[in-house]
Amino acid sequence: MSRSRKAVALRHVAFEDLGLLAPVLADGGWAVEYREAPVDDLGDAAVADAGLLIVLGGPIGVYEEEAYPFLTREIALLERRLAAGRPTLGICLGAQLMARALGSRVYAGHAKEIGWGALELTEAGRASCLAPLTIPGAQVLHWHGDTFDLPQGADRLASNHLYPNQAYAHGTNALALQFHVEADPARLDLWYVGHAAELSAAGVSVPELRAGAAVMATRAADQARRILTPWLARLD
Repeated sequence: MSRSRKAVALRHVAFEDLGLLAPVLADGGWAVEYREAPVDDLGDAAVADAGLLIVLGGPIGVYEEEAYPFLTREIALLERRLAAGRPTLGICLGAQLMARALGSRVYAGHAKEIGWGALELTEAGRASCLAPLTIPGAQVLHWHGDTFDLPQGADRLASNHLYPNQAYAHGTNALALQFHVEADPARLDLWYVGHAAELSAAGVSVPELRAGAAVMATRAADQARRILTPWLARLD
């Protein structure tokens, strides 16, 4: 790419950042600016007009607008971008916010899903940028308690035994991932501390999470690169 393009990453908590996706974006010619979704102006033209909007994860529910009023503004931003077909990537909470912006219900799931695991790709998923997840041993980090109905007009890309909607595409420029491909195994202790109360309440073993991260330590970065690079290359 001959010139830099502007991407904005909406962050909800400091340690859930772009992680492994940051160098992929840089190599693709994207200049990235973080905005803190709870406190920054989501109506800023620099956000609304960004060449790519990335909405990251966070430990709150899409339906908690009364407690977190900024969610209303974030959903409105996504409604406008998705209606216009603007390039948008949502991860975990970001995927849920995109679903809500597309008119789908977002709600508490039947079980917490926290830990590393494989996914089953649909036919559309196998033909998408998620194809590297069919490689034996491929795993992603799950960390959510909420789920959503598949938005109208969206293509389901991935599922597993716990939740049918793990990833979807909407048009050619919008990709939503319920899971984390960006999480850097070397930095996940920040997550374990930041989400300590959630892990304790869910009875999730931090040593087991650490062991799962160790398995992916040498392949997570390459996996993230192989997923995001082709998606970025196809953006309109």
